[in-house]
Amino acid sequence: MSPAETPAAQIERLLAAQSFGQVIHLCDALLKVSARNRIALVGRARAHLGLGRTCDADTDLERALRIDPHHDQATLLQAMVDQRLGRIDAAIARLTPLAASTSPYSVEASVTLAETLYFSHRRDEFAALVHRGGAWLRDARGPFFLARVRAADDPDAAIDLLLPLARDSQHVVLRRVAGFDAVQLLDKVGRYREAFELAVELHAATTPPFDLEGLLGSIAAQRALLKSGARTIAPRAEPVEGIALVVGLPRSGTTLLEQMLDSHPQICGIGEYDGVEIIAQGIASTGRTLRDLAHTPRDVAATLQRGYTDHAARLRRPGASWTFDKTLKAWQFLPELAVVMPGTVFFHVARDPRDMAISMLLSFFHPISNGWTASLDSLRRVIEAERSILPQALNAFGFSHECLVYEDLVASPATHAQRCLDRLGLPMHEAVVQPHRNTRAVFTLSHQQVRQPINRSSIGRWRNYEWAFDHSWDVLVSAHEETRGKQ
Repeated sequence: MSPAETPAAQIERLLAAQSFGQVIHLCDALLKVSARNRIALVGRARAHLGLGRTCDADTDLERALRIDPHHDQATLLQAMVDQRLGRIDAAIARLTPLAASTSPYSVEASVTLAETLYFSHRRDEFAALVHRGGAWLRDARGPFFLARVRAADDPDAAIDLLLPLARDSQHVVLRRVAGFDAVQLLDKVGRYREAFELAVELHAATTPPFDLEGLLGSIAAQRALLKSGARTIAPRAEPVEGIALVVGLPRSGTTLLEQMLDSHPQICGIGEYDGVEIIAQGIASTGRTLRDLAHTPRDVAATLQRGYTDHAARLRRPGASWTFDKTLKAWQFLPELAVVMPGTVFFHVARDPRDMAISMLLSFFHPISNGWTASLDSLRRVIEAERSILPQALNAFGFSHECLVYEDLVASPATHAQRCLDRLGLPMHEAVVQPHRNTRAVFTLSHQQVRQPINRSSIGRWRNYEWAFDHSWDVLVSAHEETRGKQ
């Protein structure tokens, strides 16, 4: 740090370099000097968001806005956090005046407001915002939102607006988002070859190299642990109460299950909460491996557990006795969860691997953390890895759990919802079989499907792309077929 560099400048430099840990360290030091340092609170919140720690960012921003309720950057960031945590009305209330202001953050506020209205299915308000126009639509992202409005009544025209963004935009994120919107529309209108080819093109252009072997190696280590009888796994903290997690890959039906259970008055869905990854990172920071997890210090396990449960409680709506965490990472860290979160109830969801794979390939996923979705080959290998440890890992680690097959859940939702509720010790409630009436916003790829009554329309979607699958999928498919009707 040069003598002339201010703390604010240093924070900006480190954030630009994505040195989020260093930002947090610097901001912690500044806050020890003054707990009311707004620059440090907002800087630390931005670093937490960079690390995916939404709840930690929420805490920092709440403090910053108590100090200065008119801090525009903190207001924008808090609205983004509100959106991610499902507090839609709060997000819109913050964004609307900021978007209409002359603030330097008005364009970002308008873009975030448009995203919030779109994904929360306030489509009339979304269209009205776009039709009102403004400086934000002169931003490079403007044509993208115009295309989303057009898609409602003329998908082919929307595709024509999106394709130039997908192929010519200098903004990689915009190129990817617009491109996968176009892919989904091409699929919707039955232009399947074009949808597939554009998806492959987008992955090649916008997905950086991914350490697939590293991911598969960590699952192989977990599989070896299971073969040895999981003798090195033992709880190092007291059992938790009122915590349920999903175990499954994206596009396996986890959002449907979450929306069903969240419709019960005693269960609160908390979305794809980042607590599981924080636990795994906390364990890793101690230098523990799967071979010596049983020696995790009890105070470390207790601290990690408390961090998870405190934030989960913060997200839980009043009156609910259970939180349901739809994280899609839990399957990778079951040994760590057995050590830190005994007492957790798990729900494993599996679906036809071809339907899952084609849905993931044609969809927008984070290109760094989910780079394995970039080809059918890597998708198959990850699905094989997941199914090589589940559901046996849930049994070996002593978790209370239910295993659900998506096709069976859709065919008989009341039967399988009852199984889940019995596992939680809750009575049946009619709302759980009408998840389309759930007003909770869904910020996942399934946000449109779950606003429709439970149906079978997505089953067998892979057949539109049958030519893309070879015999390497046969074993996976056969194993899945054997599970249907047996749970």
